[in-house]
Amino acid sequence: MNVQRAFHRKSGRMPMARVAFLGLGVMGYPMAGHLVAKGHEVTVYNRTAAKAEAWVAQHGGRAAATPAAAAEGADIVMACVGNDDDLRAVCLGGEGAFAGMRKGAIFVDHTTVSAKVTRELAGIAAPMGLGFVDAPVSGGQAGAENGVLTVMCGGSEADYAVAEPVIAAFAKACRRMGESGAGQLTKMCNQIAIAGLVQGLSEALHFAEKAGLPISDVVEAISQGAAGSWQMSNRYQTMEAGKFDFGFAVDWMRKDLGICLATANETGASLPVTALVDQFYKEVQAMGGSRWDTSSLIARLRKLS
Repeated sequence: MNVQRAFHRKSGRMPMARVAFLGLGVMGYPMAGHLVAKGHEVTVYNRTAAKAEAWVAQHGGRAAATPAAAAEGADIVMACVGNDDDLRAVCLGGEGAFAGMRKGAIFVDHTTVSAKVTRELAGIAAPMGLGFVDAPVSGGQAGAENGVLTVMCGGSEADYAVAEPVIAAFAKACRRMGESGAGQLTKMCNQIAIAGLVQGLSEALHFAEKAGLPISDVVEAISQGAAGSWQMSNRYQTMEAGKFDFGFAVDWMRKDLGICLATANETGASLPVTALVDQFYKEVQAMGGSRWDTSSLIARLRKLS
């Protein structure tokens, strides 16, 4: 089947695609579910087979034993795994997705990884006749479960045009940022902005506590002005209560910030606040907060005071 023709929009209706989804973690599991809900034919692969079997029992579709087997016959192969090495593992080798993909199919990577590995894999895919779109997401577990992720993409305009209607199954916003790697670089900007913002919010709430001010009243007042943010609106209550057993884990944030800092070293960008907040998260890990939400920076301040 011609991929471009398969995704041609007609009468405003979204055409069905044959999709393979590799990686069923807290993000990938619901993302793959939204694809089925939108009428796509989905085959899943997960390193722990029991997770894939549970997904099939809940959503239908089928599970495959290897990334290559999952990718056979797919128009789009999506991945949401852990890091650079995990991504290479699901793409390359005799059991990797690239080995099972047919010419004209497109690999869409939703993992947050380095732009370096993105360009490396895109360079391997191209001579094989495969498209490659780096498409990291923002919105966390809640965004994945509710199908309202923001997706930042890199790759050719032609590949993006084919992938975007399928990505729309779980995205509220999706935008091509440039050529291969541009999506990952944009995700780095996202994480850099969040790191400084969460530290600032933590300090503001901690200061209010020490000053004897009612947190809810403070937030109601300052959230209406320039200090307002998604983090303030959605996290201040749990931060005040010291509840962090949800959301985007500190371990994941440190992985992402490590990518940001390594890339900044390569490009010559100066990220002093990001480097400092990364060390603060290291202290949170030492407190036993590796799996706490990133808003747990306030717990560190409380411990210090």
